[in-house]
Amino acid sequence: MDDRDERVVRSANPFSISPKIIIALVVLVLIAITALSCFFVVDQTEQAVILRMGQYQRTVGPGLQTKMPFGIEKAYNIPTQVVQTLTFGYRANDASGTSLKGATSLQNESLMLTGDLNIVDVEWIVQYKINDPKNWLFKVQNRETTIRDISQSVMNELVGDLPILSVMTNLRTQIEIEAQEKMQKIFDRYEFGIQIVTVKLQNIVPPKGSVQDAFEDVNKAIQDMNRLINEGKEYYNKEIPSAQGESSKMILQAKGYAAERVNEARGDADRFDSVREAYEESPDITKTRLYLETMNEVLTEDGGKLTIIDSKLENFLPVKNMGGAL
Repeated sequence: MDDRDERVVRSANPFSISPKIIIALVVLVLIAITALSCFFVVDQTEQAVILRMGQYQRTVGPGLQTKMPFGIEKAYNIPTQVVQTLTFGYRANDASGTSLKGATSLQNESLMLTGDLNIVDVEWIVQYKINDPKNWLFKVQNRETTIRDISQSVMNELVGDLPILSVMTNLRTQIEIEAQEKMQKIFDRYEFGIQIVTVKLQNIVPPKGSVQDAFEDVNKAIQDMNRLINEGKEYYNKEIPSAQGESSKMILQAKGYAAERVNEARGDADRFDSVREAYEESPDITKTRLYLETMNEVLTEDGGKLTIIDSKLENFLPVKNMGGAL
C-alpha cells in the first residue's frame, strides 16, 4: 500500500490508531507490569521470604525490596515483630478481652487432673513471636493446631505432678516458668521458628459443688491470714521505730546524768584534796577560813534573816534581823 492508499484509508476511518502507537503502548504496559512485579514493600514489623520457582532463596528485611518479575520469584511477608497470643480454656469475643467459654472443646482443653487426683479447670495464654520465617513457612503444617497441642501437653504434665492446692495458690509462677522453658525446647527441637514470649496462667478453679466451696473457704482464709500479717507488719513498722527512739533517748539521758554525777564527784574530790593540802600546810588559817565560809553560807540563807534563840528562855526571842534595821 502506497502513501496515497494509506491516506485514503485514514480519510475513510478518521479514528484509526497507528500500529506503531499500539506497539508502543503494549511495550509501556509490559514495562509497567514488569516494574510492579519486581518491587514490593516489607513492613517494619515483617520479614519477607523469597521463593524462586517454589524453592527458598533468601530472607529480606523491612523496606522496598526487589524480586524477579512475572512470578519467577514470590515474596511471603511474615510478621516477625508481632507478639501473637493463643488462649486456652476461653476465647476473647471482643476487643476488651471479655472471655467466651462454654463450648465442649474449650472445656476439654482446660480440664486437667492434678497429682492428688483432683480435677481442676485451668485457663492460660501463650504469647509468641516468629523468629525464623523460613522454618515457620516450611517446617510444620497446621501451625496453630500444633502449638495448641504442645502447650496442652506441657501444661497437663506440670499440673499432673502437683497437688491442687499448690496449683491454685503458691506455685503459679513456677508453673509458668517451667511451661515456657519446656515449650521452647520442644519448638526448637521441631525447628518451629518461634520464640515463646510468655506463658501466663489465668483463672484456676476447682470443679463446681462442695469441692469448689471448700477451696473458696481456703482462699478466703488465706486472704484473711495475709491481711492480718500485713496489719501486724504495719503495726510493727509503726511501733518499733518509736520504741527504739524512746529507748535511745532514755539511754542518752542516763549517760548524760552519769557523766554529770561523775564530773560533780570528781570536782568535789578535787576540791577536798585542795582543802586537805591547804590544811596540812596551815591548819589554823585553813580552819578559820572554813569556819568563816560556813558561817557566811549560814547567814546568807533565807534572804540574810537571822533569829537568835536564848536556850534559857521558853520562847523564841528575835534580837536582831541581820537583813534590816534593829
